[in-house]
Amino acid sequence: MADQAEVVFVDGVRTPFGKAGDKGMYWNTRADDLVVKAIVGLLERNPNIPKDRIDDVAIAATTQTGDQGLTLGRTAAILAGLPKTVPGFSIDRMCAGAMTAAAMMSGSIGFGMYDIAIAGGVEHMGHHPMGSGVDPNPRFLSERLVGEDALVMGATAERIHDRFPQLTKERSDRFALASQQKTAAAYAAGKIQQDLVPVAIRTEEGWGLATRDEVMRPETTLEGLAALKTPFRPHGRITAGNASGLNDGATAAILASGAAAKEFGLSPKMKLVSYAFAGVDPEIMGIGPIPATEKALRKAGLSIEDIGIFEMNEAFAVQVLSFMDHYGIADDDARVNPWGGAIAVGHPLASSGVRLMNQLASQFTERPDVRYGITSMCVGLGQGGTMVWENPNYDKKAKKA
Repeated sequence: MADQAEVVFVDGVRTPFGKAGDKGMYWNTRADDLVVKAIVGLLERNPNIPKDRIDDVAIAATTQTGDQGLTLGRTAAILAGLPKTVPGFSIDRMCAGAMTAAAMMSGSIGFGMYDIAIAGGVEHMGHHPMGSGVDPNPRFLSERLVGEDALVMGATAERIHDRFPQLTKERSDRFALASQQKTAAAYAAGKIQQDLVPVAIRTEEGWGLATRDEVMRPETTLEGLAALKTPFRPHGRITAGNASGLNDGATAAILASGAAAKEFGLSPKMKLVSYAFAGVDPEIMGIGPIPATEKALRKAGLSIEDIGIFEMNEAFAVQVLSFMDHYGIADDDARVNPWGGAIAVGHPLASSGVRLMNQLASQFTERPDVRYGITSMCVGLGQGGTMVWENPNYDKKAKKA
């Protein structure tokens, strides 16, 4: 039996995230071409890695059909120019698809079976709306295994508001506004663009180049957010302003053993400490990150006080706020999503996990005072996922940035 190997996050990229639908910038772009573009960009940034030494390619998609089907990890690997000796597969854990791909590849590296792997995800929600083509087993409802609205993500978010009355709509709107403002500031400082791979796009006006996220709304105001409709119930609290939208985009990351990183002269951006997934009631799926984080911290021998940066997926503002309340973290704590999140840049379901890792890795390089960070997200059908990472640049004598 192999000894456990050190697992490191070498690098990660993503395409700019687009707005789903026929008005979005990727309407005429295939889903598989998006993830191929991400993989090619990732490999171009890391020319020291021999392509034939990549052990596997795991690519996630939630709706695995059409241009998101056909064992996407394998087909994307071939289309990206990897040798045909490199295998690949597809994976689905809804919103946590790319996170699960990274976790599974990390497990294989940690066990000593893989040296280098690519993990990522894609979701073209314009071509494949969430839930399209699915046929849920009638037993779910006939045997009352789940509630009727368990598959309606907005309805599950409304239930978090119901369960925790202190999580008001005003708090959600303020959190959403902060996400837009922090993302705008990060863009202005050039922090987001460093991990974006430009994508050629075809529109009615002709060919162009996607170089930034399409859905950001830096002009957002609290007054504007307060006036938005609540589509999931009358007089509800979830709106298009305090939730992520429907988006298209892809991500890809390189994970490696510490030994392989040394062999090829790579500079790891993060070291994996632990990961965990957990289940909760599907009707209130947004609280999934709480038990997943508790589990991951326990596995790591750490406490929440050890975490210096939290990259939380903002499926809904209330979902992140429920996590923060659970751990006694203030709504405006600077450790949480310092560069904003999915409410501003978008959430193409299965791709988002690696976006969180990219941002945490980039922040680690700027913050030698921070030793540990987490990436965490809620998952449809009542799940949560969390990965704990260590900063290889950590210096306990460093002062806070």
